[in-house]
Order: sequence, then C-alpha cells, then structure tokens
Amino acid sequence: MTTAMVRAENVHKSFGHVEVLKGIDLEVANGEVFCLLGPSGSGKSTFLRCINHLETIDAGRLSVDGELIGYREEGDKLYELRESEVAAQRRDIGMVFQRFNLFPHMTALENVMEAPVQVRRESRTDARDRALQLLDRVGLGERAGNYPAQLSGGQQQRVAIARALAMKPKLMLFDEPTSALDPELVGEVLDVMKDLAREGMTMIVVTHEIGFAREVADTVVFMDDGVVVEAGKPADIIGNPQHARTKAFLSKVL
Repeated sequence: MTTAMVRAENVHKSFGHVEVLKGIDLEVANGEVFCLLGPSGSGKSTFLRCINHLETIDAGRLSVDGELIGYREEGDKLYELRESEVAAQRRDIGMVFQRFNLFPHMTALENVMEAPVQVRRESRTDARDRALQLLDRVGLGERAGNYPAQLSGGQQQRVAIARALAMKPKLMLFDEPTSALDPELVGEVLDVMKDLAREGMTMIVVTHEIGFAREVADTVVFMDDGVVVEAGKPADIIGNPQHARTKAFLSKVL
C-alpha cells in the first residue's frame, strides 16, 4: 500500500469575503504525478501555495509525509508554527513558480548552490558539485557561468527547477511552470519534468498543458470555483469527462 505524501482534509481558504477554497479533500501518493487543471481563479494555485504554507488555511488540515504543515495540534486545536519551524518544513518541499525568481546578480551555478549552502549548511565544494550535476541533468551544464539575463526564459526555468532539486526535496510543486514562456520554449521545461516523473519524484503540477497531463499524470483533478469537480486517471478525466463543467472547459482548451 502506497503512503500518502500529501493529504488535504476539508481545506478552506478565503481572501477577505471571497472564499477561494471550499473544502478540498485530496490525497497524493508517494511517487505520484498529480496534475491540477481548471480555469483561472478556480483555486488551483492557492491550494498549491497552502501545501507549503505560503498561504495559511482557514479550516481543515494539510499534511506532507504524515506531518501537519504550518500547525501543531494540541488536543483538538491547531496552533500556527513559528516561521522558523515552517521554514524547516519547506526545506523538503521544492516549488517552481510561473516566474523564475532567479537572483539576477548570481550565475546559474551560484543560484543553484545558494540554498544548500545557506539553509542546509552544506560545504561550498559539495554544493558546487551537486549544482553542476543538476545543471547537467536539466541540460544546462555548459551554461553554469551564465547570468539569468544571458539565458532564455526556458533556460531560466530549468535553472529554477535545478535550484529546487538542490534542496533534495521529497515533494515538488509546480505552479504553471510554462505559462510565462514563449510557446517554442515550453517543451524543454516539460521534458525536464517528464524525466523527474520517470525517476519517481512526487509532483503536484498546476498546468494548462493538457498534453503533458494526459501523458505524464497518474491522477488528474479538475477544479472550478474552489471545489474538486472531478478526479481520476487522465484517460477518464481528459478523455471521457463526466461533469458538464469539465466537458465545457476541455472543449475550449483541446
């Protein structure tokens, strides 16, 4: 029986008077590739950000690898953890955003080395060796000395993936990682993600790349208006959706 890497139980989140997540129940198995589809504003990215406590939840609970994220439980009450405790939890959760957020004054190599040295206190030699391996892995070994401004958007996003992997995460979160890229650069980023999937990395991917979800995902979830509308195998959700809202969405994007 597979272990749940991520478990969401009745997760609610509001911004002011707007309820963005309306009771999300999801479970992601260890080693699973989990794709979240849905229109803009459906709550996908908010849910992703709740998993590593970049957004606090208003009700329910979220756990990663059996550990409650962002809170500790005493009796029947939850108390928010200190920022240092949350930061310790985030070390095991890699995240790749729409925008690459690389340090512009650092080379690709320095960007990938920074967190292991500063956060995990690795030696610069070990961090450099691993960073070079990771840049090779994402096809950018020869660009290690380049600054972000000297790289294409697709190359910058691949550096961002290498940077997240440098922390040796047990879970990778991708928030529409190709949406800011020119169409011809999308494939090179998706290829890196496909390699990660083949290697067994647990991944939750918010994406509009339906082809990627169909090919790589173990589970596809369609969200709309803060709720899970349908969830299942890609062949079922993309190939044979049951809900009218899912059918309407897919008819516009396929």
